[in-house]
Amino acid sequence: MSKEIVPARLPRHIAIIMDGNGRWARKRGLPRIFGHRAGVATVRSIVEACADMGIEVLTLYAFSTENWLRPKGEVKGLMAILRKYLRRELATMMRNNIRLRTIGDPSHLDAATRQELKETIKRTEKNEGMILNLALNYGGRGEIVHAVHRLLEQGVRTVDEKTISEHLYTAGLPDPDLLIRTSGEMRLSNFLLWQTAYSEFYVTPVLWPDFTPLDLKKALAEYEKRERRFGTV
Repeated sequence: MSKEIVPARLPRHIAIIMDGNGRWARKRGLPRIFGHRAGVATVRSIVEACADMGIEVLTLYAFSTENWLRPKGEVKGLMAILRKYLRRELATMMRNNIRLRTIGDPSHLDAATRQELKETIKRTEKNEGMILNLALNYGGRGEIVHAVHRLLEQGVRTVDEKTISEHLYTAGLPDPDLLIRTSGEMRLSNFLLWQTAYSEFYVTPVLWPDFTPLDLKKALAEYEKRERRFGTV
């Protein structure tokens, strides 16, 4: 681990908007799907790096509710890549004691992908190390609406922040301490709108397929320099 990193000051929960796959492919004159395939190798290296460092939760923005607007061939290819990743990385998850979870509404995913997810979640559910949280068919606004519907169904008439948090997809998890976005874009893109209220943001121009564990350590070194006041002085 880099000398700049202080283990005691590491974030408990890191969330990442994995952006830039398409631009990575375009720069090389390749179809976008090649960028998504290259991005899988980055997922593998960053997941293992986070697990090795003792990060409690890693949430990856894998597929948003808006991504359905992409060409059907690209969406189909993304689902195939996800299934292949789950099959290939199960052994790695087990070896690193990683537990897989998802946030979002998986019911809209194709049957084969839902089954692969279900099996991987089941196989890893007793692991006690890092939680790998995949945001699939996820949107922050939709998550809040979903929470409100659940509260209405339960007949709840008054709510506070704690009540809403307990009905989000991330219930039981700490809010992200650090949000990383690759490719240089300066927006949340409907990701964890409630949970990132006091997260530290780190934006890098590095495209996701080029993001390495060294880039992750740079983000962590920057995070450790910041003084988190949570609205106080």
